[in-house]
Amino acid sequence: MADYLPDSFVDLLFVDPPYNLDKSFNGTPFREVPVVEYRRWIESWLTRLIRCLKPTASIYICSDWRSSAAIQLAAGKHLILRNRITWEREKGRGARRNWKNCSEDIWFFTRSDEYYFDVDAVKLKRRVIAPYTENGKPKDWARTSAGNFRDTHPSNLWTDLTVPFWSMPENTDHPTQKPEKLLAKVILASSRPGDLVLDPFQGSGTTSVVAKKLGRRFVGIEIDETYCCLAEKRLARADTESSIQGYADGVFWERNTHQLQRADASPRVSSTSGSLFD
Repeated sequence: MADYLPDSFVDLLFVDPPYNLDKSFNGTPFREVPVVEYRRWIESWLTRLIRCLKPTASIYICSDWRSSAAIQLAAGKHLILRNRITWEREKGRGARRNWKNCSEDIWFFTRSDEYYFDVDAVKLKRRVIAPYTENGKPKDWARTSAGNFRDTHPSNLWTDLTVPFWSMPENTDHPTQKPEKLLAKVILASSRPGDLVLDPFQGSGTTSVVAKKLGRRFVGIEIDETYCCLAEKRLARADTESSIQGYADGVFWERNTHQLQRADASPRVSSTSGSLFD
């Protein structure tokens, strides 16, 4: 796929590849392999994608705990490691002889030391538990009709995400669909309006849908025709429904806070064009 893409056109690369475990995607099976073999597979496509990146590009690669080391070693050979994000995946089966697996990793790399990161765009609004004051005025927090809130700096531990379930408009039949809120954090932090976002393992289209809602250009690549159709359907719906659950009025809200429940909450966005290739 990468051989057909132009050079140096991507501002943000988001990659959610099949993890190194036994999993079926719409009838296509993936089997767990030795970590060394999985690392070689990661490098086989990642090295071909690097030429598509601008020198200022940022790269995010998803993994679970089994494949996390392989991602770090494979990508670390060619890119500059900035951080590892761990996000709470609250859905998951309990285990009788092990700890329940309810987290995943996202590795953050850049192509060079010159890259874009907008920390103010991804601050999290949290409810204030201890409302300290100074001379009778709020200290680093604000009073609102819904309660007392503070804008906090984003960390590499994300506990405010909800995995899409049946009653959420963004939910599809894809077995490993990422939350739109997760992609919104990545896209707002590491791209400007009008920048181009590439997802080479598009799945049901979450990256492109969120990029469209946030005024970015996008290219998504997906081998499965059914998932391509789901993505196109979601992209068409984004023309009239631009809300992102958990993100409203330009702010990321902590789960179960008052403003998060507003049915009419939606970000201010501009329309943009994009494309999907199979």
